[in-house]
Amino acid sequence: MVLIGGTSNTGKSTVAGAVAERLGFEHRSTDLLARHPGRPWRTPEREVPPHVAEHYATLSVDELTDSVLAHYARLWPRIEELIAEHAAGPGLVLEGSALWPERVAALDAPHATAVWLTADEAVVRARIRAGGRYDEASGQERFLMDKFLARSVRYQSLMVDVVERLGLPRVDVGTDRSVSEVADAVLAQAS
Repeated sequence: MVLIGGTSNTGKSTVAGAVAERLGFEHRSTDLLARHPGRPWRTPEREVPPHVAEHYATLSVDELTDSVLAHYARLWPRIEELIAEHAAGPGLVLEGSALWPERVAALDAPHATAVWLTADEAVVRARIRAGGRYDEASGQERFLMDKFLARSVRYQSLMVDVVERLGLPRVDVGTDRSVSEVADAVLAQAS
C-alpha cells in the first residue's frame, strides 16, 4: 500500500494514478470518501455552489485551515477502515490531503508506506490559477481562488513542519518535473 499526501494542486491524484498503474494496484482518493467545500471556482461542468463561495468569502485563512483540518480529523476513521480493508491486499495507492502525517505515522499497517508531495507556492498558485481560469475570472472569483491558495499554502506549511519533525519522506514536485519523474521519486522514497 502506498499513501500519498500533500496540499491541493501538488499532483497527488495524477501521480497516484501513475504509481498505481506501474504497481498494478487500485487507486483511490480520500476526496471520494467525503468532500470538504471543495474548490471555489467554476468549471465548464459546474458552477460554484453558494455554500462553497460563502465558506471561502467569510472565513479567514486560519479559520479555513482549521475547518479543513477538522474535516480531515472526522474523516480519519473512514480512512483507517479503507486501509485495514486493503492490509492483506489487493494493493492500493491512496492519495489525499486528508492523509495527515501524524495520523499516518501512527498507523499499524506493516505493508504501507507513505510519501508527501510538496510544491513551491508559485507552482501551487500557477496550477490553481490555470484550473480556475484566473485571467478570465471576475474580481469575486479571483478573491475566492486567492483564499483557497492561501489556505493551501498554510496547510502545506503546517504539514511540512510535521513531516520534517517526524522524519517522513517527501517529494518536491518542482516546476518542470514530469508525472513519470515524480512517480519515480515517490516509488524510490516508498521503497
